[in-house]
Amino acid sequence: MADKDKLLELREAIDQIDRQIVRLLGERFSLARRIGEIKRQSARAALDLSREKEILSRIIDLNAGVFPEESLKAIYGEIINTCRTAQQPMKVAYLGPEATFSHVAAINFFGQAADFVPLEAIMDVFEEVESGRCQFGVVPVENSIEGTVTSTLDAFSEYRLKICGEVYVPVAHDLINQTGRIEDIRKVISHPHALAQCRRWLRKHLPSVPTEEASSTAYAARWAAVDPSIAAIASSLAAKTYHLQTVAAHIEDFRGNTTRFLVIGKESPRPTGRDKTSLIISLADKPGALFATLQPFARRGINMTKIESRPVKGEPWRYLFFIDILGHIEEEIVREGIDEMSESCTHLEWLGSYPVGDLPR
Repeated sequence: MADKDKLLELREAIDQIDRQIVRLLGERFSLARRIGEIKRQSARAALDLSREKEILSRIIDLNAGVFPEESLKAIYGEIINTCRTAQQPMKVAYLGPEATFSHVAAINFFGQAADFVPLEAIMDVFEEVESGRCQFGVVPVENSIEGTVTSTLDAFSEYRLKICGEVYVPVAHDLINQTGRIEDIRKVISHPHALAQCRRWLRKHLPSVPTEEASSTAYAARWAAVDPSIAAIASSLAAKTYHLQTVAAHIEDFRGNTTRFLVIGKESPRPTGRDKTSLIISLADKPGALFATLQPFARRGINMTKIESRPVKGEPWRYLFFIDILGHIEEEIVREGIDEMSESCTHLEWLGSYPVGDLPR
């Protein structure tokens, strides 16, 4: 058989497989819609991260390494997210505008099919979710270089919402403008954190070009989209969204910069076997109070991954402590640890138990 005939035969085989894939995707979507009807009748939540984790794990096992694993995760993640919207349309608030890293985090968690609502402030995201106008929200909580986003922690003190999940997004900064030419740049605009994280690159490559701060990297990209003399430091999604060209990619001074985002809603998911629990506590003002409060975790071998203090509004020199531990509140050892811990606290609030997010490679 000639090479041309063999090529046509193989392409026809691929076409047949594609037809089967499309048909089966349609069937899967229809089944997801029927599941959604049952969930609505029984008032069950559409978001079931435990079930979704099981599906993804089983798919990876079935694959047995034949298809590239990271690509398979991305493909099936989008399939699962899209089928989730068949059960219930997902309206998701995030810290905007469009093409911020919060937007990237929201897409990574909910897929492209969700209805995303950009908002101007973190408090606005909490408000939209608590009011029920959006089912979920996505907010930044800490950055590996800049540290904690205190406004997110403060919002948990004011709103009665739960953490449903977490997403880690690598922060890669690109220099973008209308032409893609560095010689056209007369000013560089971005969020203060982005400018600080790219200071060395700017000093080396654009030493005489002034910089200006913007409220977000996405707003900077908007400016660049209307002024050819301006370049923005922003994400690759911002370049695509605002039809800009990349002058230079990955101009951040330190690689590995990552932001952790929280997904907030009204219910916490079931255990998945790899979970994290978040708490807010306040303590009596006496020696050894924090030590005594954390001892129940130490005795049970429960790993505390984060502790952060924030001042109590209107009560000078009193503090709340935000704590993350590994494990789910439905696990007996975690439940017992929290119950014993509460005996040493003046206040304890469970913020949620949720699957541990995957760190970027």
